[in-house]
Amino acid sequence: MESIVFLDRSALRAELRKPQFEHHWQEYPDTSPEQVVERLKDATIAITDRVPLEEAQLIQLPKLRLIAVAATGVDGIDVTACSRLGIAVCNVRNWSVSVPEHVFALILSLRRNLTGYHELVMGGAWQRSNNYTLMLEPMPQSLSGGTLGIIGYGGLGKSVARLAEAFGMKVLVAEHKNAASFREGRTPFSEVLAHSDVLVLLCPLTDNNRRMIGAAELAAMPRHALLINCARGGLVDESALAKALQEGTIAGAGLDVLSREPPVDGSPLLLIHQQNLIITPHMAWVSEQSMQTLAEQLISNVEAFVSGAPRNLVP
Repeated sequence: MESIVFLDRSALRAELRKPQFEHHWQEYPDTSPEQVVERLKDATIAITDRVPLEEAQLIQLPKLRLIAVAATGVDGIDVTACSRLGIAVCNVRNWSVSVPEHVFALILSLRRNLTGYHELVMGGAWQRSNNYTLMLEPMPQSLSGGTLGIIGYGGLGKSVARLAEAFGMKVLVAEHKNAASFREGRTPFSEVLAHSDVLVLLCPLTDNNRRMIGAAELAAMPRHALLINCARGGLVDESALAKALQEGTIAGAGLDVLSREPPVDGSPLLLIHQQNLIITPHMAWVSEQSMQTLAEQLISNVEAFVSGAPRNLVP
């Protein structure tokens, strides 16, 4: 009989159906690193969203056969150690309809300066105006006719591209940074930086792309450009971005992620308070529809593994 342990059930606010095979199920609202080994000592399948699993813990879990990640990102899992220990890792993919929507919520909020105009009205400036309208500088730029660059062209990237095209934007898909050859339909990384009015990050975080957007990359972007990151905070040098926003190197940034979450030790980006920066607390993926889709795919992944036809395996 399979023994399944969900380490942080509170992270998934959706109904979970029972897997269609004989099993024992144990779930915890959350799990600290010190509790991982004790709770997984008899488990054959572990489910985790945000609880990291490292080699020092994994080598103490000889019964563990599968780690089913209730998310797309697996940067909290020591995948190399899993491979060596014969533990399969799977994730959920192409499940969130809300991330592309959130990307454009950030883009439109920044391009239309919704925060600035809201503060203007609430401060009474419109009420005191002699005209029917008020305008702030700089004047908003339309998305139509602009160029949107995408770094990370998986399911989410493709969905964002379709929305961009619906707004009348040209889409550039970036090739890997410093790539020696170029795939069909991809544009060199440097050209995407130089020509994007909006640059969207939707790629996984790896050792090779950590802080891939730094001072040099920000300086290579047009001064009117926006940077949108709904992937992982570690993709961006936060100090460099804070400086770029303060100095006007780029026009604005919309972030749903930071390099440390929660940002208990702060962040350079949390120290600046200006209308060209919007930060949301890693919730772009959240919607009732997205969460239920994730829940169904998670259980289907576990069932596929037990049936001998595993899917969504992480190499």
